[in-house]
Amino acid sequence: MHPNQTRLDDFYAAFSRLDADTMVTFYAPDAQFHDEAFSLRGHEQISGMWRMLCDGTKTKGDVWKLAYSGIEADAQRGKAHWEADYCFGQPGRLVHNVVDGVFQFDESGLITHHYDRFSFWAWSRQALGAPGMLLGWTPFLRRKVEAQAAANLQKYLSTRRTDTAQAVAA
Repeated sequence: MHPNQTRLDDFYAAFSRLDADTMVTFYAPDAQFHDEAFSLRGHEQISGMWRMLCDGTKTKGDVWKLAYSGIEADAQRGKAHWEADYCFGQPGRLVHNVVDGVFQFDESGLITHHYDRFSFWAWSRQALGAPGMLLGWTPFLRRKVEAQAAANLQKYLSTRRTDTAQAVAA
C-alpha cells in the first residue's frame, strides 16, 4: 500500500469522527479544494471549511454517518468514494450524499488539489426540499448555494479570527 493511500484512509477516518484538526494536517499550504458548493484556495480557507462543517455537525447533534471505500493512491494521485448521511439546514432535512473525491499530492504526500464531485440536483432535492426539486438543475440555484456557502465560510473565519485575537489579548 502506498503511503498516500494510507494518508487518504487516515483522512476519511478522521472525517468519520468529525475530527477537522486531523483532516487539515493532510493539506499543503497552497492547496486547492473544489466541490459543488465551494471553490477554495489555501490552507486557511480549506481548514476553515472542514472546521465549519465538522463543528456545525457536532454542535447540532446531527445524524452523522460516513462510509468510505475505493481508496487508491500513488505518489501523485489518489481517489476515494464516500457517502455521508447528515441533516442539513432548517428544519434539518436528512441528506444522503454520494461523493467521489480525486486528489493530487506533492512530493511530501500533502494534498495539493482535492476535487469532490456529487450530483448537485440529487443533493439539492434532499437538502433544500421543493426549491431543490424544482430548481436544483439550474445554474441559478447552484450560484445561490455557492454564494451562501462562501458567505457562511467568511463569517465562520471572521468569528474564529476574532476569537483567536481575543484569546491572545487575554
